[in-house]
Amino acid sequence: MAENHDEHTFDTTESGASLTYPMQCSALRKNGHVVIKGRPCKIIEMTTSKTGKHGHAKVHLIGTDIFTSRKYEELCPSTHNMDVPNVVRMEYALLNIDDGFLSLMLPDGTTKDDVKLPDGELGEKLEEEFEEGKELLISVVSSMGEEHCLSYKDAPK
Repeated sequence: MAENHDEHTFDTTESGASLTYPMQCSALRKNGHVVIKGRPCKIIEMTTSKTGKHGHAKVHLIGTDIFTSRKYEELCPSTHNMDVPNVVRMEYALLNIDDGFLSLMLPDGTTKDDVKLPDGELGEKLEEEFEEGKELLISVVSSMGEEHCLSYKDAPK
């Protein structure tokens, strides 16, 4: 018999927060989130078809990717489960813009340097206002292992 039965070994992993959770198709709502073709999407349109003679009611979902704004469509039986992404929005103070990346201040005082400066007009405006010496709060949305700056505003004085 094993004499050291009081010693246990526990393997440690990440925080345990899942990237997605399942939800029945019929429980999804417009303006909610869903994973379509492996991308986190915001539902912009949703229609339910009537059941056929022997069939199931079908749900037709149209969603836009929350990061790229690309449109995706999905058709699934209303009783099936679909993945819903865990979407987290955090606001950080902007410290610096360095080489296309934002240097952000976390609530505990440490810095976060892995969020890219957004492309296009948003990125240009953000950089321009930062250069003018404005203090900015950056809104970072993270979902399914991706993080993007989707908006910003003036920091409260």
